[in-house]
Amino acid sequence: MNESQQQTLLKVARDTVEAVIKHKPIPKPSTDDRQLNEHCGCFVTLKNQDKLRGCIGQFTSDKPFIELICDIAKASATGDPRFFAYPITADELDQLDMEISVLSPLKRTDDPLSLRLGTDGIYIKRAGASGCFLPQVATETSWGKEEFLSYCCAHKAGLAADAWKEPETEVYLFTAEVFGSPFKEI
Repeated sequence: MNESQQQTLLKVARDTVEAVIKHKPIPKPSTDDRQLNEHCGCFVTLKNQDKLRGCIGQFTSDKPFIELICDIAKASATGDPRFFAYPITADELDQLDMEISVLSPLKRTDDPLSLRLGTDGIYIKRAGASGCFLPQVATETSWGKEEFLSYCCAHKAGLAADAWKEPETEVYLFTAEVFGSPFKEI
């Protein structure tokens, strides 16, 4: 994605977050840019002074990417259950940093330890439970491969920490093109 496309997506996400937090109408984005109208997955992450304030995403989409960014930005700002007790406020908006992760398709692996820390994200699922870590989580936490997989199982999917080793557990890898900006600079 080029710089102009990234800035367009960041602006759509910022305008959406600001509208939803200030209880204003959410703008409906559109573009003639073919790449921004493709169907792919993404996550939108919101942080305040490096503290997570919202992170929601999806791996696939049945709508144009630019519209998905709007939906995901809204969900990140108001729909992350970890922050229902203390939601993002209008006073906090200028302190936020926003990051968009554009996802590659999921690829199932039979060798979870083949993941490349800092390059591959993981999606783990088993019997209706699932969890995900974006690639940048490994870098931010300095976890090794086994820690990365075990934390995802135990803390995101609600499985036993070593569930990733069992053949009944599906482990998928993906990459992400990640870009962001301080909220007030978008």
